[in-house]
Amino acid sequence: MSKLPERRELRADLVQRRRELKPAERVAAAAGLRRSLEQLPEYLTDKHVAGYWATGGELPLNVAIGPLAERGQTFYLPIVTKTAGKKRLTFAPWTTGEDVDTNELGIPEPKAAQHIIEADKLDLVLVPLLGFDRKGNRLGFGGGYYDRSFEFLRDKARPAQPLLVGVGYAFQELDDIQTAEWDIKLDYIATDKELIDCTGGAE
Repeated sequence: MSKLPERRELRADLVQRRRELKPAERVAAAAGLRRSLEQLPEYLTDKHVAGYWATGGELPLNVAIGPLAERGQTFYLPIVTKTAGKKRLTFAPWTTGEDVDTNELGIPEPKAAQHIIEADKLDLVLVPLLGFDRKGNRLGFGGGYYDRSFEFLRDKARPAQPLLVGVGYAFQELDDIQTAEWDIKLDYIATDKELIDCTGGAE
């Protein structure tokens, strides 16, 4: 359904559908996402949990990340860095209300990023997406940031550390996503309607 040459058109369609959501629909979806995530034990216990700053109609995480601090968990936002000429993500702690700066992509990042950690030090990552299928394949935004940042998972038995949990609206589900060799699969998908296990029951 999403052959590589068709990805640009597919992305545009999914972005448009997200932008057309009404505020009340986003609020309801955020609450639904939290209920889905609460079915995942790691969401309730993992110490280092990363997410994203919702932009462009992405499913907001505000309701889902609210309880983390109360449980003694640390929430992180991604920071775009450049290593060996390639852009990838590192992560910095952030709590609601702290100052942010806007990066070159127009996405807010933690301003006082003094305790940056690498992707392999995280326990759980809530990954934004434009589309997904039930096998854990993700249609991203085309920049390759997440695939490069988590490429160390490619040859590992999954699930591994960190656990990758795609986050999106239920309507973003696609029948089948044609993958590229650099794509990194997701372990779970959390939507406003359900939690989808993409690991095939692997321990």
